[in-house]
Amino acid sequence: MNRRELDAAGITCPSLRAAYTRCRRLNARHGRTYFLATRLLPLERRCAVHALYGFARWADDIVDDLDRRQPPAERDRLLRLLESDLAHGLRTGGGDEPVVRAVADTAQRHAIDHGLFADFLASMRSDLSVTDYPTYADLRAYMHGSAAVIGLQMLPVLGTVVDREEAAPHAAALGVAFQLTNFLRDVGEDLDRGRVYLPADLLAAHGVERPLLEWSRRSGRHDPRIRAALVEAEEVTRAVYREAEPGIALLEPRVRPCIRTAFTLYQGILDAIADDGYAVLHRRAVVPRGRRATVAAGGIARILAARMRPRRHPGPPVSHPVSGTEGARR
Repeated sequence: MNRRELDAAGITCPSLRAAYTRCRRLNARHGRTYFLATRLLPLERRCAVHALYGFARWADDIVDDLDRRQPPAERDRLLRLLESDLAHGLRTGGGDEPVVRAVADTAQRHAIDHGLFADFLASMRSDLSVTDYPTYADLRAYMHGSAAVIGLQMLPVLGTVVDREEAAPHAAALGVAFQLTNFLRDVGEDLDRGRVYLPADLLAAHGVERPLLEWSRRSGRHDPRIRAALVEAEEVTRAVYREAEPGIALLEPRVRPCIRTAFTLYQGILDAIADDGYAVLHRRAVVPRGRRATVAAGGIARILAARMRPRRHPGPPVSHPVSGTEGARR
């Protein structure tokens, strides 16, 4: 891990530095888009973001178990062990798993509401038994724990120039927008895991049911009904991005380039899906490397421009605690 990030964050304990390093590696390996944007954050903020992502990735990997080596009962047991370890870590600052030690330390340093972690793990557990969602409202209820809370956990780390409760709905919406983007990109892979995250009522409005999705995935053939449903899912996702965008201006100026870059890169995934003819049941759409580099360069330019502006001193950022229920505001 970049020693400068650890030093800037004031993390000196060797075992804790190793724990944060583990989280950074998870972020770099599994979240290329997110990791690229994180590198635009001020040095002292990056470790906390790596810890939050690393913990979420760790739990998600337990649930997904792509190699299907563990039956659902064993995955449930492992998830409950993680939950117990986290509860202990949040109380004591310890934890058996390095990712737990890092995220518990981050929660303590930034006074992150512990209830947000409980909501997250509840949604992770539901993935062990829930394989589809009848309505968009049902999916949004799931995404409160799986995505909205991630945005809410990030707020104390990033800092705001307004009362945090004002920024919270936008932060929650951004987490949801990112996850909806992932759901649309990963329709085929999720179907292989036995899950359909596109709401059943949205699919049914275009004459699509799970057997048709499975046929398309298995045969490699396309169907106009599926394309129409995917186009609507894209429109729904872009509407959530519009909910989220005003919140960027409510963040501390130094972190806005990072979030703006992530915002742009993730929307670029939607563009890539459309450019690829909505073939998400057959292959994963990827934002071209050159496009990612161009967007990142724009983020760097915004950082440099912000540094050249005369500094103002409006007072310290507001950091009032936010309840885990904030992300449920729609």
